[in-house]
Amino acid sequence: MAGLVTQLGRCSVRTIVGTHNREIRRVISPKSLTSLVRHACTTHTLRKSERRYTSKHEWVEVHGKVGVVGISNYAQDALGDVVYAQLPDVGSTIKKEDECGALESVKAASEIISPVTGKVLEKNEAVENKPGLINSSCYEDGWLFKVELENPEEIQTLMDENAYTEFLKSDPH
Repeated sequence: MAGLVTQLGRCSVRTIVGTHNREIRRVISPKSLTSLVRHACTTHTLRKSERRYTSKHEWVEVHGKVGVVGISNYAQDALGDVVYAQLPDVGSTIKKEDECGALESVKAASEIISPVTGKVLEKNEAVENKPGLINSSCYEDGWLFKVELENPEEIQTLMDENAYTEFLKSDPH
């Protein structure tokens, strides 16, 4: 993505610098324009990644080709105090919508359903050792595992924050 942004920035610079408008040439040199366009094009991509959600209350946040997966605040609240976490093994391949782990609480047990397809790069061993992290910090310290995305376009099939909020307001889940 960064390479594409840089390439688009260079095309924009060439297009603008290649115009016959002498005012643009006098105000902005090609070198400073390149810097300006790169900043403008990459500022959006450097913002915090958007979290996407499944109807089963898992979330994924994408950083490049890596997705960080966890469960939503709604899910951790519905589960109650999480006392056990079984996370997928590093190196295993998981498929979107397949069961890849489990969480147990004082109230219930729940499967972890993968929101994306890919290879597990890392699991949060802190959560395995202290499952309560899911309750106290489900979006920060209580993430579950990281996966190298096989099909990044799968992210587009998941709900964004607004759609997930509306989904929670709908029928009981």
